[in-house]
Amino acid sequence: MSALGELASTAVAIGAIGFLGAAALIGAKRQTQAWTSPQQDQSKLHVVPASQEARGQRRKAARQRKKSAADLLPAEALVTFAEERRAADIDEVLAGLDRDLVGLVPIKHKVEEIAALLLVDRARLKFGLSAPRPNLHMCFTGPPGTGKTTMALRMADLLQRLGYLERGHLVHAMRDDLVGEFVGQTAPRTKRVLERAMGGVLFIDEAYYLYRAKDSKDYGQEAIEILLQVMENDRENLVVVLAGYKDRMDEFFTSNPGMSSRITHHLDFAPYDLADLAGIGQLMLDRSSYHLSAAAAEAFRQNLQRQMGEPHFANARSVRNELDRARLRHAYRLAAQPHRGWSRQDLMRLEPEDMLEDGVQSASTAAEPHRGSEPGSW
Repeated sequence: MSALGELASTAVAIGAIGFLGAAALIGAKRQTQAWTSPQQDQSKLHVVPASQEARGQRRKAARQRKKSAADLLPAEALVTFAEERRAADIDEVLAGLDRDLVGLVPIKHKVEEIAALLLVDRARLKFGLSAPRPNLHMCFTGPPGTGKTTMALRMADLLQRLGYLERGHLVHAMRDDLVGEFVGQTAPRTKRVLERAMGGVLFIDEAYYLYRAKDSKDYGQEAIEILLQVMENDRENLVVVLAGYKDRMDEFFTSNPGMSSRITHHLDFAPYDLADLAGIGQLMLDRSSYHLSAAAAEAFRQNLQRQMGEPHFANARSVRNELDRARLRHAYRLAAQPHRGWSRQDLMRLEPEDMLEDGVQSASTAAEPHRGSEPGSW
């Protein structure tokens, strides 16, 4: 064979080896990906049905509070729930419900029942007794300003202290946060909100607007289907609270039985009566270092009585707005006399003229949705 032929043969051989090497490299990379794919992207949201094995692994990881056999209490040991409450540091949260929230007696009772269930679970685990993790997805119904958002915040804090939730934060969402206007927008929006809420509470206000039965081109059903999967498969890491008017939520559940079956606790927040509203106003005044004179207190109650009959009355929000307007008039009244001396009491006391409404202002503006997530948000 000539030198030229040998050179050509060598080139072909090298090319073949190169091709085989590249193929082997690609195959090895695919094999590595195949082995590593179940472990990668653990931070991303799963919205596909999980296998029994994968679901069990997540539950095992989520319940890190479960003790090893060496740490278990002996069968003859005793536990007290006063000690369990101190260990979980929940007395502050439960006391705050009575101190900071007027009325809502049935709601507070339900919260104490949930706390008791989780406390008993903690005590049982000390003896090696386990039970299925309770489903705590909830529905809060009632008119605006009755404390639904505030209670959801307190619930998130309570569940985190009891070890049910990892972070205990609250994410407030409405339809526009979850549902897109065009094809392909809804799933990413919904998943982003769910990812932010993981480890805490997702509070969906006016949840019935997710579903529009008369609009065949609406994408709300897609958001609902994603929520259903996550509420079932990721309930170890998330509590979903749906909120809105009771009659509309009942219609929503009738149209979406899958959602209804995933809600364990239904809490109805009744409208406040006049005495409760006056009590809420007093709490707000105390926190702001204001007080009403006797005549101003009577004018305040009369204003609330009249507003309660208006169609858009918003309970505690209307109380807050009424007092904000009174503070505005009080400030203007004092500042209008720049050369007069005012005492500390003058700066704190609201008078009847501060409670007079400008042209009998409507309470309708008080019913605008409040998107904040601070403890004072009603």
